[in-house]
Amino acid sequence: MHIWVDADACPGVIKEILYRVAERTRLPLTLVANQWLKTPPYPGIRSVQVAKGFDVADNHIAENVQAGDLVITADIPLAAAVIDKGALALNPRGELYSKENIRQALDMRNFMDVLRGSGVETGGPPPFSQADRQAFANQLDRLLARR
Repeated sequence: MHIWVDADACPGVIKEILYRVAERTRLPLTLVANQWLKTPPYPGIRSVQVAKGFDVADNHIAENVQAGDLVITADIPLAAAVIDKGALALNPRGELYSKENIRQALDMRNFMDVLRGSGVETGGPPPFSQADRQAFANQLDRLLARR
């Protein structure tokens, strides 16, 4: 299992959890972003800087992910792409996307996009909380235990 992180929008506290997990489990961890990222000097952790642009980091992950890998992302289309390749997708708030729930998540995302496009103010996600951090850590632990 390789852990991939859609790192541009990933909260720092989640990255810190992932650094500790990579060192503890010796799983490779790759953070992909369109900016330079400082990572710990552990050999299994690396960052990849891709060109700036819409979905460039997402495309890099989708092209390189393998079946059985884990992708950390809040981007639902990326989650759908990696699930189609047999990988797992976990968002930073602890929601595990699967073949059973990704279609509904995509439909909701597209519906909200249409609303925003028609001028409806939908607001953004709530601030990242301690409960979100804990939900992520718990779900990650469950996934790693099944590995």
